[in-house]
Amino acid sequence: MDRAYYHEMAALEDAHWWFEARRQILKSVLDRLPLPSGGTVLEVGCGTGGNLGLLSGYGRLYACEPDAEACALATAHGHADVAPGGLPDALPFGALTFDLVAMLDVLEHVEADTESLRAVYARLKPGGVLLMTVPAYRFLWSRHDEVNHHVRRYVRKAVVARLREARFEVRHATYFNTVLFPVVAAVRMLGKLRGQDGGSDLAMPSAGVNRLLRRIFAAERHLVPFVTLPFGVSILAVGVRPLVG
Repeated sequence: MDRAYYHEMAALEDAHWWFEARRQILKSVLDRLPLPSGGTVLEVGCGTGGNLGLLSGYGRLYACEPDAEACALATAHGHADVAPGGLPDALPFGALTFDLVAMLDVLEHVEADTESLRAVYARLKPGGVLLMTVPAYRFLWSRHDEVNHHVRRYVRKAVVARLREARFEVRHATYFNTVLFPVVAAVRMLGKLRGQDGGSDLAMPSAGVNRLLRRIFAAERHLVPFVTLPFGVSILAVGVRPLVG
C-alpha cells in the first residue's frame, strides 16, 4: 500500500460510509459465529486499526501488520496487542493459537494466497473460525487496486476453492455490497472508457451522501449472514478448521 494512503485511511475509517457500513455487516456475521466466551482473536493485516474496536468485543485481541507506520497507528487505538508480521511466513505471537482469525481485505495483497490460508489454518484452534473479505471481479480493477498494491480480485468460486485447498470447511461464502454494485461497476467502466481512472476510492463525500450510502450498504447486514448474494463489489467467507484432522 502506498505510504500516504495509510494516513488517508486512518483519517477516514471512523466516519467514511464504506468502513462504517462494512463494520455493521461484519458485526452481524460475527454475532452469529460459534465463538467461545473469552477466546483469542487475531486480525491479520490490521492496517491502521479501524476494525480493532469491533473485534475486541469477541475475545482477547491480537493483531499484526507488516508496515511499521501502520502498526504504530493501530497500536494507538489501544484495543489489541499489535506486532509486525505478515503472510504467509511471518505471523507473530509464537505458538499461540486462536478461536477467530479475521482477514479483512488482506488476501488480495498476497502473491501466495493458498499458502497464506494454510498458515492461518495452522494458527487456528480445532473448531476455530476464519472470517475473511476480499474484493470481487477482475473487471472492476482500477487505480484504487494499484494504490493499495492488490495482486488480484476474486470471484466467489475461487475463494471457496482456495479455502478448501487449505483444508477449511467452508460454512458461508457470499458476495456483498450488492445494492451499490451497478453504480460502482458503471463508474469504474465509464472511467476506464474515458481514460479517467483515478486513485483511491476513499474520498469523503458530503455528509448527506455519506449517510445515504452508509444506510444503503449497511442494510445488507440483514442478508449477508444468511443468504448467498449473486454478485457484489466484495466477497465475504467463513471457514472453519475441523475439530478432527
